[in-house]
Amino acid sequence: MNRFLLGLLGLVLLLAGAFALAVHFGFVPQVDRSAVLVPGTELPPAWVLWVVAAAAVLVALLCLRWLTAQIPRRKVASWRWADEAGSTRISTATATAPFAEEITAYPGVRKVEAALTGPHTAPRLALVVRAHGDADLRGIRRRIDDEGLPRLREALGTPGLDATVEFRMSSTKADVRVR
Repeated sequence: MNRFLLGLLGLVLLLAGAFALAVHFGFVPQVDRSAVLVPGTELPPAWVLWVVAAAAVLVALLCLRWLTAQIPRRKVASWRWADEAGSTRISTATATAPFAEEITAYPGVRKVEAALTGPHTAPRLALVVRAHGDADLRGIRRRIDDEGLPRLREALGTPGLDATVEFRMSSTKADVRVR
């Protein structure tokens, strides 16, 4: 939607500019190119020109700010191991994806976001577990510690991997009222 509206606005502005150039060079015979656009020939007061210029600069700066906000800033971290057999590089998102899918399959869990931070020699795992309101949080945490984390540690070869778990609750289906 955002790109569509920007493209449409750009197309409208491009067509308006092309029309103005066509009128200026006399390619549109229905419009007198020597006619004035507004009545009167006097310039407005100088303060009006300064206000218009300041407003144009402000709009331009806001547009630049908006454009820079469209640039994705999330840097994908990767780990690299090297030995005599060669080197291995893996993104941390790829490393945590199966782990997050495994935890999502636990009873009461809706969604899991996992992020590995730090170097591969001393990593830290941050988990955000979105669970149903009636979920057994202790049971979920116990399964993460007893089943999920040991497999991830073994897969990554990082026995010292520590995890921080944040639970976010949502209402159960029984609590939701239809209006």
